[in-house]
Amino acid sequence: MDPTIALDIPKDTNLIEIIRLGGVLTGLAVLVITWFVVRLVRGTLGRVGHRFAHRRLLINQISTLAGFTIYLTGILLAVSASVSLSREVVIALTGTAAVTVGFALKDLAASILAGVTIILDRPFQVGDRVTFGGTYGEVRSIGLRSVRLITLDDNVVTIPNNKFLTEAVSSWNYGALDMMLQLDFFVGVDQDIALAKQLVQESLTTNRYVYLKKPWMIVVNQVVHENYFAVRLRAKAHVLDVKYEQEFQTDVTERVLEAFRAHGVLPPALLHREVTDVAPKRRRVPGKDGPIGQVPAA
Repeated sequence: MDPTIALDIPKDTNLIEIIRLGGVLTGLAVLVITWFVVRLVRGTLGRVGHRFAHRRLLINQISTLAGFTIYLTGILLAVSASVSLSREVVIALTGTAAVTVGFALKDLAASILAGVTIILDRPFQVGDRVTFGGTYGEVRSIGLRSVRLITLDDNVVTIPNNKFLTEAVSSWNYGALDMMLQLDFFVGVDQDIALAKQLVQESLTTNRYVYLKKPWMIVVNQVVHENYFAVRLRAKAHVLDVKYEQEFQTDVTERVLEAFRAHGVLPPALLHREVTDVAPKRRRVPGKDGPIGQVPAA
């Protein structure tokens, strides 16, 4: 045998030699301690975020980064305590077993690397309101394997990290507490549009959740709404804090509808109109009324 190919590898190298039986318990203890420390850090920072609301998103980002770092450190310590990384073991792991394990864990490894990419590239942050694959919600956590969203219906949606590397994600506030919202109101084309716009403006700017330090506007367009020609009044303004999104929308909508009703501004539906100036036309009968297009004699 060629001496350059021959390697000094014991023939009885197996899992018992690779795994330190005495270190397995140490590794498990490290993982348990890691999990406890992460829970403690996130719980503490979560309470701090609720106490200092104006710094809530920043504290959430620190919590995510700290948890990510602690998890990776704990896993590396547990592996180093449980596995003997001698020269012979390193050579053995480059064989078929390493390839098999690599294929089995490729999705997990891809998700972990994607998680690191999300932390560094920051397409969104913890606390952001995002839309991904038709799902809208708040980013609650960015973990080693997945991102968790909380929808407005209080449902938890778990998305693997690697999905965010190939699909588009939209962040509505991108690290800011305030967020632009838009509300649509429809009135008939025969209504007083100036009055309707004024009512929407008053309901919008006097809302307790509106953030007037950023621009707001009301855009007026003529559209087709539910098979009727209508005038759409689209109100755009920033809510003070993303956690008040639903309260803001509800309050503005209620006040606008109440104002419309009090001032007689009607929606775009013919069934709400009284048509009294149109009389039914008698059908013309050829021969009696003369040819079509000819004015009958008085």
